[in-house]
Amino acid sequence: MAGTFTFIGMHFVFSTKNRVPLLDNITYERLFSYIGGIIRELDGKLIEINSMPEHIHFYAYMPKTVSVSKFMEIIKANSSKWVHDSFPNKDKFRWQDGYGAFSVSKSAEDTVIQYIRNQQEHHRKKSFQEEFIEFLNKHGIEYDENYIWK
Repeated sequence: MAGTFTFIGMHFVFSTKNRVPLLDNITYERLFSYIGGIIRELDGKLIEINSMPEHIHFYAYMPKTVSVSKFMEIIKANSSKWVHDSFPNKDKFRWQDGYGAFSVSKSAEDTVIQYIRNQQEHHRKKSFQEEFIEFLNKHGIEYDENYIWK
């Protein structure tokens, strides 16, 4: 085959350090735009993004040239620095070390987009921790409850 053809749709979930509610209406829109810009610079495409005060979800098409771990390292490091530079009063802002990355088939894309858009409604019934454990179980990812939130 003469070319490389990929579709790498990924749903990412990660929280602020210790799940401290530091994301607010003032930071949301600008942060979402900034993250979208990082993804474009990496030759990816942000499809949907939303957050709660202590965690963020986004769905993106990843570039074929960057690993998931490098993709997240770049996004988290650059967006954290941007928050500090843009909002000096958020000097305690940090992202948690880990993240969740869940592959999405094209046929499930609309469901994932709606899920991300409806975060505020969804979290009236379920905490971030409950939601994340549900994702891990749904995707068959093994974990140890003693270490998942460190």
